Order: sequence, then structure tokens, then C-alpha cells
Amino acid sequence: MSFRLTYATMFNPPEAMHERFERSLAKIRGELGRTQKLFIGGRDQDASTHEERVSPIDHNLKLGRFPMAQLQDVDAALAAASKAFPAWRATPVAERARLMRCAADIMEERVYDIAAALVLEVGKNRMEALGEAQETVDFFRCYADDIESHHGYEVELPNDPLEGFVSRNRSVLRPYGVWAIIAPFNFPIALAGGPASAALVAGNTVVVKCSSDTPWAGRWLADCIRDAGLPPGVFNFVSGSGPAVGEALVADARTAGVTFTGSVAIGRTILGAMATGKYPRPCIAEMGGKNPCIVTERADLDRAASGILRSAYGMGGQKCSAVSRLYVHEAVAEDLLARIEKQIDAIRIGDPTKRETWLGPVVNARAHQNYARYVGELRAAGAKLRRGGRVLTDGDFARGYYVEPVLAEAPPEHPLWHHEMFLPILMAQRYRDRDAAMRLANDTDMGLTAGVYGSAEDVRWFQENIEAGVTYANRGQGATTGAWPGYQPFGGWKGSGSTGKAIASFYYLPQYMREQSRTVVE
Repeated sequence: MSFRLTYATMFNPPEAMHERFERSLAKIRGELGRTQKLFIGGRDQDASTHEERVSPIDHNLKLGRFPMAQLQDVDAALAAASKAFPAWRATPVAERARLMRCAADIMEERVYDIAAALVLEVGKNRMEALGEAQETVDFFRCYADDIESHHGYEVELPNDPLEGFVSRNRSVLRPYGVWAIIAPFNFPIALAGGPASAALVAGNTVVVKCSSDTPWAGRWLADCIRDAGLPPGVFNFVSGSGPAVGEALVADARTAGVTFTGSVAIGRTILGAMATGKYPRPCIAEMGGKNPCIVTERADLDRAASGILRSAYGMGGQKCSAVSRLYVHEAVAEDLLARIEKQIDAIRIGDPTKRETWLGPVVNARAHQNYARYVGELRAAGAKLRRGGRVLTDGDFARGYYVEPVLAEAPPEHPLWHHEMFLPILMAQRYRDRDAAMRLANDTDMGLTAGVYGSAEDVRWFQENIEAGVTYANRGQGATTGAWPGYQPFGGWKGSGSTGKAIASFYYLPQYMREQSRTVVE
């Protein structure tokens, strides 16, 4: 198949892609209800406690029984990773890269099965799920290529100018040790597998903890890595609650570094914990976004409407890159908002396993309740809800967590302009002065993604002034979403990120290593 699936190309796939997905969906449905295990020290491990998980699509759809790790399981995973570290660190770069590519090949063979499981577990539609599964494959290959192209990050430096001696200098990057990865629910395999592959190829050993809402994705990742033949203990998977598992991983002195993706509050707590103790330990934290889009009077409004809709409502707005703040010039505001309304009206909401469905459920009861609360707050403050606002409970909707996409013109002082809702709620505001729109766009503690629609000069102005790590201009495929390994590095400024370096960028892998200067006098 010549079609190259990315988040930018997934809107018109070949028929064969749907056919293969349907076959995998039928297969995965036949495997529901199983009791899953942890993966520690190269072996599947029983847990003392399990919890049954049901699909957000339909509460009657039982996905299986999933392990809830306890402190002794965390201890076992850290012990296994610590034991495996010396040999893995000594493994040649070429061999580590080979094993990452082997894991990628296995994962690619299972992309459709993984995507079917993601649809059932997370509630995203099939193309979003296929995109995430393929993105994870590309992370493994991207980081294998990166470390080889940089020759393992070993650099010869000039010799010291000594007479009678040869004093050779060298800079090398060396792995830290055991790396913990705490992944979110919205991209549970990509944001576990991406950091895991980076940490592993750099020579660290890994313990992965997925969100308690989405443990099945972590198990799929563990199976692919296991079958690639990595040595026992190099990769370990535990699932469970944040307080029971995540906090224990962060607090343990054997954890040499952490990659976390999630909320600002939890990310800042982890950063603080990693900065204390005997010595500070590295923490790569991606902590969400409150992402703006500016539409000028010179914009292509059809393209803007499509890109805004896809970024605001794709996967129910449950992306850290989703656009939630729209600033549109008053001369084109009514025209643009009417076009967005027309596209909202065409959205098919429902069971995301069905081909015709574009918008599935939100992930859990808490998100469902938050939606109703935020809509109430908007109405109470005098916002104009141009579309949406209902929690859907009729018929089949009653068995899942379904809501309508919201388009609201809200007062500028409303507190939700500054709050990451993580739901399909887009707030719009009209502006007259372009620089005033920029001040509003930058009026946030976060700075992950941002978009603009306008002229070439508008784009130059936007890129020079916007405070965000990922920017898109005139992108119909997504106003603020759609980064892909090898195409768009993905990382945030301000409160959205702790390092200033982006996922899948030229600078990402070195964060998993520390520099050692070596001088040898002969």
C-alpha cells in the first residue's frame, strides 16, 4: 500500500485500510474479557489485585480484567531494571538500534489489532487509533536512526597543545540508569512507546506505567517489546493508580529519570520530587496546553474552518494540542463561525468502531461530569452557545460517555479562557486589532501549540510573536494538531514543558543521557 498514514493524511485513506481494520476489530472483539498480567523481568507476572475495565463506548462492553500493581510489584520492576542496566548500557549502539527496529517491525505487523484495541479502550475513531499505532512504530524507527546518525553521541575533540605528550579529548553521552515513563490515557501507546524507545536506545532500562484508564495499551506495547527479544529486565510494564504506582516510581532512589505526560499540577509535583533527594534527577515533563488560533481578515475561511474543527473536536478535544481558544477578526468572524457551525452539524457522533462515526465518547465519568459543569459555567456567565451543550443520554448514548461539540462565544473575563478543559469545547472571541489578539493568545501559563490563518505577512508576524513550541500556519488538516515523528517536533514552552526540547526532534535523545568528558594522556 503506497498510502503513507500520518495525522495529516488520515482523512482520505484507501479502502483496503478500512477492510483490514474491520478484520482486526472482529478478531479483538473475540478476545475481550481476558485477565491481563504485568510484565516484569522478562516474564508475565500475576498481580494480587485486578480491576475490570469496560469501554467508554458502551458500559456493557467488558474489555477484560487488568492488574493493579502494588508496592511489591513496583519494587520488583525497579529491581529487574536495575539488574539489567549494566549489561544493557554495555550493549553496542548498533545492537540496541537493531532491537528497536525489530520491535517496530513487530508492532507494524500488529498495527490494525492495536488500533482496534485503542478504539475500544480509549473511544477514539478508527483513523485516530490507526494513526496512534503507526506513530508509535515511527518513534521506534526515528530514535534508532537518530542515535546511529550521531554515532552514539561520541565526539572526538581537539588534542591538548602539550609538548612531549599526546593528550586526547573526547565527549561521550552515557545513559542514566532506570528510566520511569508515566503515560496518559489519550495517546496511551504512543506516549509510552515513544519515550520508552528513546530511553532504551540511549542505553537506559525502562519501567512503563500507563494511565489507569488505559492499561490495555501498555500491555500491547509490552508484548511487542517482549517478542522483539530484548534481554530480561530491560523493559518492564506495570499498571495501576497514580498514587500507588506513579508516586512510588518517582519516589524511589533507583529511578534515575522520569518522562511524564499529563496535567500541569501533577507534572509540577513530579518535577519537584525529582529535584529533591541526594541529587537532582532529570524529568522530561509535557504538561498540556491551552492552545490558541488566530484568524485574520485575510484568511482562507474554508481552510480555517476545517482545520479548527479537526483540532477542536478530534478525539473529543482530549488532546494536549487541541485548539480551545479562537480569536477571529471581526470582519470575518460571523462568516467563519457560520462555516464552523455547518461542519459541526455534519459530525457523526456515536460508536467509534463504526466507519461513519467521527466523534466517539469522552474517556470516563469524570470527563462526562466536567463537560456538564463547564457548559453550566459558560451559560451562567452569559456565553452564547452557538452549538452544543448537551450530554447525550438517549438510546445507545445512555451506555457510554457521549457529549455534543460546543462552540461558544464567551466574555473575555471568563475563567475558562485559562483552564485546560480537555473536552470538545471551543471558546471564540472577536478582535479588531491584530496585536491585541496576540496578547490574548499569549495570555496563558501554557505554550504548547498554536495556529494562524492569514496572509504570508500575517504568518511571519505570528511566528515571531507567538509563545508556543509548535506552530501551524494555514493548515487545513489541523489548526493546532497533527505532529508526526520526522515531520514536526512536538514540545511546549512555558508551563507546557520542562525542558524546552521537543519530542522526535534533533535534541530529544540527548535528554536521556548525561555528558562525560574524557581526557587520556598517552
